[in-house]
Amino acid sequence: MISVCQIKGARGLLGWSASKLAEASGVGIATVRRYELQDGIPSSNTSTLLSIQTTLEDAGIEFTGNPLVNPGVILNLKHDI
Repeated sequence: MISVCQIKGARGLLGWSASKLAEASGVGIATVRRYELQDGIPSSNTSTLLSIQTTLEDAGIEFTGNPLVNPGVILNLKHDI
């Protein structure tokens, strides 16, 4: 699972708004905003949180660390050479 701060950090690195994440992941904007008001791992449906995680990973985000103790995100940009 991923934490709220990882979701926010990932959105920041990608330059995505909450509505962009909602659209890309197929999750309602109200759900994304509700998750981001929480602390730690959002109280959520597992499949919904997994959809958000997968969408962010497909965009180049790598989640690192323990989501509750040492959460982190890395942006891996793909460059065509």
